[in-house]
Amino acid sequence: MTSTDGRVAGAYLQPLLEAAGAHGIPVAALAQAAGVAPHSLEASAASLAARDYVRLLDAGAQLAGDAHFGLHVGQRVRMGTYSAYGLILLSCSNVGQALDQTARYERLAHDLGRSTLQRDGAVAHYRWASNYPGASRHLVDSVFAGIRVCGDWLAGMPLPPARLAFTHDGGGELLRHAAHRDEYVRVLGSLPAFNAPANTATFDAQLLDWPVPNADVSLYPVLCQHAEQLLAQRQAETDTGGAIDAQVHAAIVAGLRHGSARLATVAAALAVTPRTLQRKLADAGTSFQALLDQARYGLARDYLRAPDLSLVDIAFLLGYQEQSAFNHAFRTWAGTNPGAWRLQEIQERQLDQQQAP
Repeated sequence: MTSTDGRVAGAYLQPLLEAAGAHGIPVAALAQAAGVAPHSLEASAASLAARDYVRLLDAGAQLAGDAHFGLHVGQRVRMGTYSAYGLILLSCSNVGQALDQTARYERLAHDLGRSTLQRDGAVAHYRWASNYPGASRHLVDSVFAGIRVCGDWLAGMPLPPARLAFTHDGGGELLRHAAHRDEYVRVLGSLPAFNAPANTATFDAQLLDWPVPNADVSLYPVLCQHAEQLLAQRQAETDTGGAIDAQVHAAIVAGLRHGSARLATVAAALAVTPRTLQRKLADAGTSFQALLDQARYGLARDYLRAPDLSLVDIAFLLGYQEQSAFNHAFRTWAGTNPGAWRLQEIQERQLDQQQAP
């Protein structure tokens, strides 16, 4: 994934829009200042070009007159901001596992950069390498502020401050002002070292063993399975140059997570009219309804493997108003009703466990 074709999930964009809105900046004005199409910032948009996200950060900082706009964007990050892999983080047993999964699944939320985690004896090093090294400091600031917020939330308490180092200059002359330095400390817990060779957080490795309170570890395997499918799908889109059916499938999956996967919203996310989208899909030998059914069937099987999700919950997650409609659709796809399919899966899993050496 290069800096010219990277994407940012629609959910990851929301904290930026909220931070701009807190300064009274209308979305239309922000889009115009960044040179971004206004429709790409609508709540129904599945994703945004990563380069446009970087422009929006800079435009927001300039319009707001906020020297710490990136930090304040990161402060608004929530687990849902991280799209599909945010659910995985909630099912991790400890902080170390959550950071490992961040490195694995971060690309499901954005292509802005990549995380790595290294353990060196009693010390751990988290590193974030930006795909946009020429971007302003607001990008790195927003990423690390978001990690700080969600790390505290996962741990159920404020984490001990890490030793931070950023590649940017911290605002240059602004660092002469105590208030400027104090804001870094307030949001991040410590003042980073600037003009460093890499963006890193160094901390006591024992922190990796801190438990995640109330983590639903039973959901971890099925959530990872779903995330792996999404990663494979993204790779397929890259390999095929972003085939229209793969783009639509991805937009449908993202839409279902946000409660809407209608033709009109998917078409808007892909910046085409519904009629044009239908024509392109027909040329590719498929249809919107076929791709919607395919996405729902795949997600349904993943959800049915999660014992804590009721059939009513699953129907809602797939965008059905009534469980009966979901039952009918699943019977058409699988030849059996979802309850029977789930029971068969449980029995086969138990049999596999009994036969395992």
